Amino acid sequence: MSDRIDVHFHPVPEGFKRAAAAAGLGTTIASGFPRWTPELSLEVMDRHGIATAITSISQPGVHFGDDAAARALARECNEDAAALMQRWPSRFGAFATVPMPDVDGALREIEHALDVLKLDGVCLLASYGERFIGDAAFEPVLQLLDEREAVVFLHPNFHPSSRRIQWALPGFLTEFPIDTTRATTHLVVSGATARFRRIRFILSHAGGALPYLAWRLSVAPLVDKRFAEHTGASILGEIGRFWYDTAQAAGDPVLATLREVTTPDHILFGSDWPYCPETVVQATTDAVAGSRVLDAEAIAGTFRNNALALFPRLAHLSS
Repeated sequence: MSDRIDVHFHPVPEGFKRAAAAAGLGTTIASGFPRWTPELSLEVMDRHGIATAITSISQPGVHFGDDAAARALARECNEDAAALMQRWPSRFGAFATVPMPDVDGALREIEHALDVLKLDGVCLLASYGERFIGDAAFEPVLQLLDEREAVVFLHPNFHPSSRRIQWALPGFLTEFPIDTTRATTHLVVSGATARFRRIRFILSHAGGALPYLAWRLSVAPLVDKRFAEHTGASILGEIGRFWYDTAQAAGDPVLATLREVTTPDHILFGSDWPYCPETVVQATTDAVAGSRVLDAEAIAGTFRNNALALFPRLAHLSS
């Protein structure tokens, strides 16, 4: 199969890498930022049957304390992404980078990225500083994305609380999926997903622990009066409306859980390259292709068809 659509694929442009390194931030992988070029991306995609990769800048994002510098770096990353799409329109898509937590800058960049650069959606990190994406301070961003009926790729950050605990293991192993879990739980119980129903959220790494915690969250209204405005059914309904990617989350235990909390058409293929090496890309592909809990239609949907519902322009392109 060579028509797969990968919704979790990261560029590592030099400007982003330099800025993150200068701020003392970056990947939690021991080897540091991986090697990346467009040409290397295409080689990997061809080896693994990926027709189109929709790119997104990963954590720590582009804001390192200076709003103006963050706006400039976000624009640079988005223009680079648009250039990839123009050069290889069938091979690359892109989620826009925004200079959060600079809300005004983010609003401007979203409009530029969607209207001028024609990117496919927007990448938001689950948290910015101490605050999660459902925080009231970020409401204008969610409002704009809702008005635009945007596809939003939600990727974890390395939350400050995770940096402070005495935890010897690298952040990507447990803390990244926990960041997504916290953010999505807050989006649901705060009512943000209900208020902004036109946003189509894709959750990285199968939503972290959210699918596993779904039933626990559904009984929260029976436990604590602070959740009285919800019902178990309404909470499960909101969890089922997310899309979930398979990046570092492709085995049958994960897929079986996803099958219980959402419909098969809400599962998307994601590789997490180049932060995950090709061995993991292959393992992810094999796990989905050989799944014992997804039928043939669901497997085909995961690899391509489900993404076409979010990115219909790709249906008219061939690799």
